[in-house]
Amino acid sequence: MTERVAEALARIERLDPRLGAFIEVWGEEALERARTVDRRLPLAGTPFAVKGPTGIRSYAAGRLIAAGAVPVGSTAVPGPGTYWQTWGQGRHGRTVNPHRADRTPGGSSAGSAVAVAAGMVPLATGSDGAGSVRIPAAWCGVFGLKTTNGLLPSPDRTGLASAGVLARSAAEARSYLRCVLDVYEAGPVTLPVPAVFSPDLGFARPDPEVAAVVRAAVDRLVAAGIVRLESPRRPFALLDPREAWLTVRGGDGAGEARAGAVRAENDRRLDGLFGEAPLLLTPVTPNRPHGHEGPGELYSTALTWAFNLSGHPAASIPAGFTADGCPVGLQLVADRGADASLVEIARAADLREVTVRS
Repeated sequence: MTERVAEALARIERLDPRLGAFIEVWGEEALERARTVDRRLPLAGTPFAVKGPTGIRSYAAGRLIAAGAVPVGSTAVPGPGTYWQTWGQGRHGRTVNPHRADRTPGGSSAGSAVAVAAGMVPLATGSDGAGSVRIPAAWCGVFGLKTTNGLLPSPDRTGLASAGVLARSAAEARSYLRCVLDVYEAGPVTLPVPAVFSPDLGFARPDPEVAAVVRAAVDRLVAAGIVRLESPRRPFALLDPREAWLTVRGGDGAGEARAGAVRAENDRRLDGLFGEAPLLLTPVTPNRPHGHEGPGELYSTALTWAFNLSGHPAASIPAGFTADGCPVGLQLVADRGADASLVEIARAADLREVTVRS
C-alpha cells in the first residue's frame, strides 16, 4: 500500500518547489499510515491532500481517512488579510498556475487545485464559499465540486461555504462523495440530460473568448448526445447576487432586507428552472486566469456565488483552453441534494472522453 503514497511524495518533492502547492508535507507519517492501512477499505492507500492548515481536522478528511485514504500534506491558501482570494502562498512561495506560471491558479483552494492538476495527488479537499473550489478547478483544468449547502458539516457561520473536492475527474470525485456521505444515492444517468444553458445568468459580462470556449464545449455535449438543450417557458435570468453575498458575508444588518429579497427571488427563479430541467450549464468564471498582481475590478465569482447563496450543488469540468493557453471551466448546477446525480452527469460529460456522434 505504500507505492502510491511514495510516488505522490516523490512528485511533490520534485514539482512543488516550482508550483508552491503545499504548506506542509507529512512524508514519514504518510508512509507509516500507508504501511498499516487496512487493505479492505475502499480507498486503502490512496494519497490525498487537505486544504489549508486546518484541513486535516475537517469532517471530509476524517471520513476519507476512515475509508483508508492517506493524507500527505496541507495545501496553500491565501495569507491572512488578503482582500482577494484568488491566489495561494505555499512553503516555497506563491502558488502558480501549472499551465501558465505568470497566472494565478485561482482560490482560495489554490494549492489543492494545483496539486491535483500537476498529478501530485489524485484528489484534494476544498471548501467553497463563493467559488473557492470551482474557480481553481476551472483555471487549473481539473474537476471541482461544491456540495449542497449543509450536506456536510462546515464551520462557516454564514452558511455560505460548503465542503468540496478537487480531483482529476468526476469519476475520482465519486469515490470521495461515496466515502464522505452516509448514503450515496444516484441512479443511472439517462442520456441526453435536459439542460438549460446560460452564458451570463442574465447579468454577467463574460470575456468573449471564454464564452466561446464554453459554448463550444456545450455544443460538443449536445452533438455527443450527453445533454439536450431546453428553452425554459420564460427567459431565464437571475438578479446579480453581488450585494446580497457581500451583505451576508459581512453580517451587514442594514442591507439584510434587500439581501433577503434578492435571495428569495433568485430561489424562486431557480426552483422554476429545475422544475423544467435537471441541469443548468454556465461558464464557471466570466474571465480567464489573471496575473498574480490581482483581478483589478473584475469579479471572478460573478457566476459562482449565486449558488452559495441558493445552496445548490455545482461542479466545474474542463471545457478547453483560450488561445493563450488558459484553462476554462464549464459549470454544471443541479437541484439541492442532487449531488450524487450531478457527479454521475459530470462523469458522462467529461469532454476528454466524449465522442461526437457522426
